[in-house]
Amino acid sequence: MSDELDKLLARLKEIQAEGSQEINQAVNKEKLNDIRVKFMGRKGKLTEILHSMKDVAPENRRTLGQQVNSLRDKFQASLDQANQDLTHKLIEQRLEEEKLDVTLPGREPLMGSKHVLRIMEDDLEKFFIGMGYQVVQGPEIETDHYCFEMMNLPKDHPARDMQATFWIDDEHLLRTQTSGDQARVLEKHDCSQGPLKMVGPGKVYRRDDDDATHSHQFMQMEGLVVDKHVTMGDLKGTLEMIAKHVFGSTETRLRPSYFPFTEPSVEMDVRCFNCGGKGCPICKYEGWIEVLGAGMVHPNVLENAGIDSNVYGGFAFGVGLDRFAILKYSIDDIRDFYTNDIRFLTQFRQEED
Repeated sequence: MSDELDKLLARLKEIQAEGSQEINQAVNKEKLNDIRVKFMGRKGKLTEILHSMKDVAPENRRTLGQQVNSLRDKFQASLDQANQDLTHKLIEQRLEEEKLDVTLPGREPLMGSKHVLRIMEDDLEKFFIGMGYQVVQGPEIETDHYCFEMMNLPKDHPARDMQATFWIDDEHLLRTQTSGDQARVLEKHDCSQGPLKMVGPGKVYRRDDDDATHSHQFMQMEGLVVDKHVTMGDLKGTLEMIAKHVFGSTETRLRPSYFPFTEPSVEMDVRCFNCGGKGCPICKYEGWIEVLGAGMVHPNVLENAGIDSNVYGGFAFGVGLDRFAILKYSIDDIRDFYTNDIRFLTQFRQEED
C-alpha cells in the first residue's frame, strides 16, 4: 500500500506543475475559471486523488489528505492572485485607451436660444419702453367681467360670438385677448396724476382648427394710451412707428373696421414687401398685408373704469406677435412655432442680443 501512496504523491506533483503552468498562461478570467473547474471542481483532478484514498493504507491517508488540501490552497491562492493581476491589467488597458489629452481645447457646449416669439416680444417691449410705456402682464385664466364686460361687451352682445371662447365655467375663461390687462390697469389708474401708456403681451386662446395659418393659441400684445387731447393722429403716428420698427421702411394705410371696444376702429396694412404692391401669393394679389387692428378707445370702456370720457380719451391697438414674426421672418407655417423642431428654432439664434 506504500507504493500506492508514492504513486499518488507523484501524481500530485504532476498536477501541481500542470496547474501552475496553466494558471501562469491564462489570458482572461474565463480561462481561470476553466482551470479552477479542471483541477478543483467536483470532477477535478484533485477530487480524483481524494477518491483514490481508499487504495491507501489507513495510516497514510492523513498524509495524502494534507498534501491534497495544501495543493488546493496553493491553487486557490494562485488563482486569486492571477485574477487580481488580470483586473489591474484590464484597468490599465482601459485607462490607456481612454486617455484624455488635457492640453486640447475644450468643446464649446451648444447653448440654447430664445424662441422666435420671445425674440419678437422682447424686441417690441424694448421699443415701447423706450417710448414711455409700461409692460403689464395679467392672468391667462380671465373673468368674463374683465375680458368682456369692461371692454364694452355685455353678456348679450352679439360680438361675443366673434371671440370663439374657451369657457371654463359661467364666469371664467381662457382669455381671448389681453384686453383684460388693460381693463385692470385702467380701473386703478388715476388720470389726474398723468397719462396711461401700457402694453400687455401674452398668450391668448380661441377655438379654431389648427392649420398652416391658424392656431387655437397665439401670442398677442395690446397697447393702450389714455390722456387728455389724444387724437387719431397720435394713433396713426404710433402705428407707423411700430410698422417701421418691425418691418423697416414701408408704406402703410389705415382701413375702417369694427371692434366693440374702440370707436372709430381701423385696421392697418403694410405694402407687400415681397412684390412691392404689384400682387403676389403672399399678399393674395392685393399688394397690401394686414398687420394689426386699432382704434380710439370707446367711451363706454372709459366710463366702465370710472374715467370721464368727456375729459379723457385714448387709443388702443392689438398686435399679433405670431403674425408679425411670420411676416418678418417669412415663416410659412404657424405650427412651426409650437412643434419645437430644433432645426427651426436655431435659425433665429443670431437675433439675440
